[in-house]
Amino acid sequence: MVKFVSLATLVCALSVTAVSAKEMQDHNQMMNHGDGHLMDMDGGMVMGQNTDTLPGGCDKITATKEITVHAGHKYSEKFPGTMFAFDQQEFQFEPCTKLTVHFINEDDIRHQWMMHGLPKYLYPKGMFHLEVSGPGKVSGTLILPPGDKTYLVHCDIAQHMEKGMKAQLKVGKGSEDLPSIPGVTAAIFPDDYSGRPYDPKLDAPAPSTPVAAPVVAAAPAPVAAVDDSIVSGTTVVGLAIGFIAAPWLAKRFKGMSAGEIIATVLEQVAHGVGYVMQLIGKLIKMVSGKNVIALPDK
Repeated sequence: MVKFVSLATLVCALSVTAVSAKEMQDHNQMMNHGDGHLMDMDGGMVMGQNTDTLPGGCDKITATKEITVHAGHKYSEKFPGTMFAFDQQEFQFEPCTKLTVHFINEDDIRHQWMMHGLPKYLYPKGMFHLEVSGPGKVSGTLILPPGDKTYLVHCDIAQHMEKGMKAQLKVGKGSEDLPSIPGVTAAIFPDDYSGRPYDPKLDAPAPSTPVAAPVVAAAPAPVAAVDDSIVSGTTVVGLAIGFIAAPWLAKRFKGMSAGEIIATVLEQVAHGVGYVMQLIGKLIKMVSGKNVIALPDK
């Protein structure tokens, strides 16, 4: 009788182990729908896969890397106020790296590892996307663009990013740190876990600092007509810069069509404008933070 119970217990344990192993599905036989879009009927998906096309400005693949990223509720336990998280919140690689991501979902719900801001001429919608419905693993490959830039990585399922499933991936030195990355950067709107009761006096916004009356500047003098010699000199300087920059531009946009070049230039211009606006915002904060000296009454 004891032997029978022991045998039954062993069979039950082996059955449970087999069921558990079966629950974690490896999605490696997905159908190719073109444009780097792979998927199967069991909830595995890869979008934006690129294994061999170099982004403009990359002469060669500088490195080949693989990472394994786990996603699930248990990884949020170290971040108070969150519900989901990746096991890593920051990644960094050389420009033009061929990167393979093995994404493992450990929850019984759908999770994603989605990277935004990639060049749209090469990656549809400007993103690389891994997705698994329920416990399972899916793998995908992309080639990172050149330059120093920080890319957002998150789960796009409703409220998953807001509940902690967010990270950043830096190419090269990165462009800047993204806000509200759990354990990496401060939250824009930090939660209060002090347990103190609400106090209107403490929680009221700080009073605004009085600002002195603006000084009206005198009207500018009429501008004289532009000398033709200045225009011609500017033209010469512009042509010289163009000849000097031509080899670099040819290398940067090698292999791109006219539409791809325009898209890349617009993306760089938008990035530059954003950087300038950040500088202006910082200057405004610095100026507004200083004490304003009131003018004496007459």
